[in-house]
Amino acid sequence: MIYAILDNVATHKHPKVRAWLACHPRWIVHFTPTSASWHNAVEGFFSALTRRRLRRGSFTGVVDLQAAINRYIAEHNRSARPFVWTKPATDILAAVSRGPEPSV
Repeated sequence: MIYAILDNVATHKHPKVRAWLACHPRWIVHFTPTSASWHNAVEGFFSALTRRRLRRGSFTGVVDLQAAINRYIAEHNRSARPFVWTKPATDILAAVSRGPEPSV
């Protein structure tokens, strides 16, 4: 199976995209919720993986590349910590309510 996390844009609703996905059942797509803050954390993780392990790496094949990724994940998980919000939800919601109304 191939899992892909995509930004929640309308392109995945296009008939050609739906037809392609129907013809490729190994692809499982997940879409981020609109304005998903966790998406930034996912992008940050892949950015660090790229910078610290992949960018200047030399890999003899897919298996070698997968091993490098798995080593990075194991090293990262040794010192993993849960994400802790630094701002109370009431402050975030108050800031959102002060924002301008979206134009339609």
